[in-house]
Amino acid sequence: MPGAGQISAMKHILFSALCLSLAACSGARRPHDAPAQGTVLEAEVSYPNFSDSDPHPWAGQDPAKHPVHGVDVSRFQTAVDWNHARRNGVNFAFIKATEGGDMVDPMFKDHWRAAAAAGVKRGAYHFYYHCRAPEEQARWFFKHVPKAPGSLPPVLDMEWTPTSPTCTIRREAEVIRRDAAVIVAMMTEHYGTAPILYTTVDFFEDNEMWRLSGVEFWLRSVAAHPSDRYPGQHWAFWQYTSTGEVPGMAGEIDVNVFSGGKDNWSSWLARRSVQ
Repeated sequence: MPGAGQISAMKHILFSALCLSLAACSGARRPHDAPAQGTVLEAEVSYPNFSDSDPHPWAGQDPAKHPVHGVDVSRFQTAVDWNHARRNGVNFAFIKATEGGDMVDPMFKDHWRAAAAAGVKRGAYHFYYHCRAPEEQARWFFKHVPKAPGSLPPVLDMEWTPTSPTCTIRREAEVIRRDAAVIVAMMTEHYGTAPILYTTVDFFEDNEMWRLSGVEFWLRSVAAHPSDRYPGQHWAFWQYTSTGEVPGMAGEIDVNVFSGGKDNWSSWLARRSVQ
């Protein structure tokens, strides 16, 4: 028969076991459930720690004044540490998904998954092909880009393609804008939010793209502020360099800024993300 000391010890053991059992049942966080050290949450804005191999001497309208920076990537970016990039200021990424009606970027799925896992707000873009019906191009994009609630709006990338091996035609501005309107309408219906339209200075001017209604623009301008190259045109995103150097990404890369501040970014995401 146990003595008083042994009974006390047994009670202590039973009480400790009960406490451990209750903690396990209550769903209390264990050490391995904690977020990884250094992880940046998707909603947070991390400030850019970028450089540029060929920087432009910006005057008073320096893109560095915008707090929300991001990148655009395609098959040419094969070695990306998305977690490292996120911690160093990549808040969003536009990822090439499709081109025309029969091409899929081979890195799209990898970038799409890894960017999201790192807390980077990501969206997909389609590169417009001048020798394919707009309806076919929209359906091709839908086939490969999922409806991912919370992702950035889809992007329609429209440029001249003088070096294309298969299609270098330059059609009338009215035809270009009609094709754009068709794809914009189809993307809006499919994803529940209107797409963004990316374009360059010459394409914007040649085709009078400002005539499109209900479209937010992502504008390329690497040697001047968009207000100088696209006078009077509102923009949501500005691609300000193609020679950016971003931690976690090998080689030179396109870098972009969002037009507003941190609060604007949060409200824009709430209003414009895929539903």
